[in-house]
Amino acid sequence: MQLTGFIVQFLNGLAEASSLFLVAAGLSLIFGVSRIVNFAHGSFYMLGIYVAYSIVQQWGQTAFGFWVALVAASLVVAALGALVEMVLLRRIYKAPEMYQLLATFALVLVFNDAALWIWGPDDLLGPLAPGLNGSVSILGRYLPVYDLALMVIGPAVLLALWLLLTRTRWGTMVRAATQDREMLGALGVNQGWLFTSVFALGAFLAGLGGAIQIPRQPASLMLDLSVIGDAFVVVVVGGMGSIPGAYLAALIIAQLKALCIALGVMEIGGMSIAFPKLTLVVEFIFMAFVLVFRPWGLRGKPLATIRHIGRPDAPLRTAGTGFKWLAMSLIALFAVLPLLSGTLPYATVLAQDILVAVLFAVSLHFMMGLGGMASFGHAAYFGIGAYATALLFQSQWTGMGGALFLAPLAAALAAIVFGWFCIRLSGVYLAMLTLAFAQITWSIVYQWDAVTGGSNGIIGIWPEEWLSGDAYYYFTLAIVIMAIVAVRRMVFAPFGYALRASRDSALRADATGINVKRVQWLAFIVAGLLAGLAGGLYVFSKGSTSPEVITVAKSVDALIMVMLGGIQTLFGPVVGAASFTILQDYFIGITEYWRALFGAVILLIVLAFPQGIAGHFGLLMQDKEKRS
Repeated sequence: MQLTGFIVQFLNGLAEASSLFLVAAGLSLIFGVSRIVNFAHGSFYMLGIYVAYSIVQQWGQTAFGFWVALVAASLVVAALGALVEMVLLRRIYKAPEMYQLLATFALVLVFNDAALWIWGPDDLLGPLAPGLNGSVSILGRYLPVYDLALMVIGPAVLLALWLLLTRTRWGTMVRAATQDREMLGALGVNQGWLFTSVFALGAFLAGLGGAIQIPRQPASLMLDLSVIGDAFVVVVVGGMGSIPGAYLAALIIAQLKALCIALGVMEIGGMSIAFPKLTLVVEFIFMAFVLVFRPWGLRGKPLATIRHIGRPDAPLRTAGTGFKWLAMSLIALFAVLPLLSGTLPYATVLAQDILVAVLFAVSLHFMMGLGGMASFGHAAYFGIGAYATALLFQSQWTGMGGALFLAPLAAALAAIVFGWFCIRLSGVYLAMLTLAFAQITWSIVYQWDAVTGGSNGIIGIWPEEWLSGDAYYYFTLAIVIMAIVAVRRMVFAPFGYALRASRDSALRADATGINVKRVQWLAFIVAGLLAGLAGGLYVFSKGSTSPEVITVAKSVDALIMVMLGGIQTLFGPVVGAASFTILQDYFIGITEYWRALFGAVILLIVLAFPQGIAGHFGLLMQDKEKRS
């Protein structure tokens, strides 16, 4: 029976691999040509299920009508993808890559609320596929016939893509664009048409990947972010831009998950290990392993450098008189807010949230803006700081002060370990490895019920009596101000100059005697420590913590804050964090569709201020000084 279970799970793994490959293939194709890390790809998958549900209701009574409905739904999503590329992405191809990512995440918010408006909040389960709604017996176990169909669909799509990319003129241009976009343009190829067609095909594959799930899972508003993480893992493990690599990675990851389910609960060395729980994290463990030993993925190659030609980043300058007055005015404003509690009762709570968000954003900006190391998993250090604070405070042997002192050190310790592996990579591969470590951390917190409280988290963590009421607010304000001042001093210290030199040109920095990897590692540790401090302050402001503080969404929040303000200005994370917190709080209060409104505002900011809010006004001030 044990062997039978392994065989059935192996076949289930083949079906899951096909589904995962369809989504990942589209994402890999888009990235290979445009170099855009498309967060909205998960939304195309989600919309594929929803649109297929609606069309199947009309045409899906017969086998022919069912499959025509799935293809039609995929074509609708492809048309939407082409529209997105022409209307939005074409305008920002020359913008910094992280702002392109921000724009695609804004689309996630818009599409999610569009689905909510059209189909409502309830999950929608489609009908079974006509003619494929039974099951077959395999050694006494039953396997859905539809899963057998999925096992064929994946390899068939892989073969079709291979023929398209290797046997057609369009495929030749796509492969050429993957290697050198600028040279392709110099040869007279219409890059606009090529990019649109590639994006439409990628969206079609994502929509098809969602549509074929109709008989297997309900359409849900949570699918967009849940599937994009899996798709990123498959693409990175297989190698960015490699279609065969995407299928190989999907196959391996699906089989690893199937193996965990087949193993069940086993006794090893006197310990009871529940292998099914590893399905939440096994793909990220595998991705971390692959990236450490093969940084470009299983079938990938080093990415060609894409240069965005524009005005160079201005050197950072020490604070002038005007900036110092602005900073003092902001500090004074935050200081008087508790005195206005009678008139503005909610202002202090919002200001407290802004202060924590500012410190979190400053921590990410330190490694990303100054060090050039993007992170998709910065919430790991925020969460470690939050949980370490809560656990130390509950233990009653450190007190509140001791908990807030030791918790950031715990986050810094994690940054020491994670950073040692991450700094050996760069670009999107570094970012994805940070995501892997964050997801591993989240899985431990989420499932370690005896220590972390599992999904319920830890509650009842309030400031001690000496910091009750407004005192804790002023305590947080003082901590955040001191942290920002310390960061500014580091920026203009030799370490800060070495960090920026390593960001701008690692080869030149290394030639001048700078130990680039050591400098980046130190920046990683400092960023982790500051994020852990922000997590500790968060716990006492909310009275609790939960696994949500380590999710991908929390890391994305930090990215949005940094990029909204401006990645190449020291004041950017402050402006971005304040803007993000205020806008989100305001939109949640005025409409059910606050995500779409928030996403639309982010898109407007990206289009109007491609250097971020603070970065844009900083450039205006520089131009004014030059003219005068």
